[in-house]
Amino acid sequence: MAGKRTPKRPLLCGYYGEHNLGDDALLEVLLSRLPAGCKPVVTARDERWVSERFGVETCDRRRLGVVMRRLVTLDVLVLGGGSLLQDATSLNSLVYYCLLILTARLLGKRVLLWGQGLGPLRRPVSRWLVRGVLPLATAISWRDHASGQLAERLGQPPHPVGSDPVWAYPRRSWQGVAGPIVLCWRPVKALGDEGWRAYLEALELLTAANERDLVWLPFHREQDRGLFPVLRQRGLLSASLAHRCRELEVTEPDGAMEHFARAGLVVAMRLHGLILAALAGSPVAALSYDPKVAAAAQSLGCPLHDLATPPPGDLAAQWQRVLDQPPADQTIATVHAETAAHDQLLRQVLSPG
Repeated sequence: MAGKRTPKRPLLCGYYGEHNLGDDALLEVLLSRLPAGCKPVVTARDERWVSERFGVETCDRRRLGVVMRRLVTLDVLVLGGGSLLQDATSLNSLVYYCLLILTARLLGKRVLLWGQGLGPLRRPVSRWLVRGVLPLATAISWRDHASGQLAERLGQPPHPVGSDPVWAYPRRSWQGVAGPIVLCWRPVKALGDEGWRAYLEALELLTAANERDLVWLPFHREQDRGLFPVLRQRGLLSASLAHRCRELEVTEPDGAMEHFARAGLVVAMRLHGLILAALAGSPVAALSYDPKVAAAAQSLGCPLHDLATPPPGDLAAQWQRVLDQPPADQTIATVHAETAAHDQLLRQVLSPG
């Protein structure tokens, strides 16, 4: 009797183990979508945490040579969600992923860009690099239409487009009527003291009028934690607003979902904070520093303000209108269903044979 055929073994690459709840949610969704019996290796910064949390083999994502040597022993390179082919983080980061794709193809491995965002590509050399590596991919699915359109301008044929893979994260039942206002905020270099003060004053109006607490939920441990005390030390919060505030320490996406499910409103700057809050059924509003945040907010029909422009005078009133008013269930279900494009491609690429 012939032996049972097992799925191909993938190397899952992304910003995993960085203590960013969004990337942790991405990895959790990706692992849940792998075929039965599939044994991946995950690139991670905090290898021990990822290994213990998800029960997977890992390798140090910061050491390109180590990652390449591990790739030799595997079958498929999967760039798993996020926006890895971009130069906003650094040109070195883009070169890292381009080298991985090139190495995989030279080794005869399949390459899957799974639920990827593309860009920004601000430098001519970045566009040249990406134009060269995209044709090397065995299969591609994009997480938004803007990424697909950019790829086509770089010479790619159309590829499947779905919603961000985190929309496939398990939903929660919302129980947040009269609950606190939760912030998923991040440092924003372009916001000076006056910019921050305007948003905080809107929050003061909202919390005082509705007798709500204000909960700061850092989504990225290294970047976001401590934002509340920093702004307080700069004298940007009134004593009455500071009295309503507390900062949480949440280490897993499920923990964030618990707080979102009990929130009267979540105001998010982080893309995956916005998505997970909506999946928890919470009322949401977005402050956008990036087109991907704006696109997600528009799909939800929630209040949206671009941080590159001065805040409107009626910002508190906009947030008041959605307080305790969750997004339509059908809206969430529709965006959730659009993740199926990524699942189908993953099964095809990892199937035996």
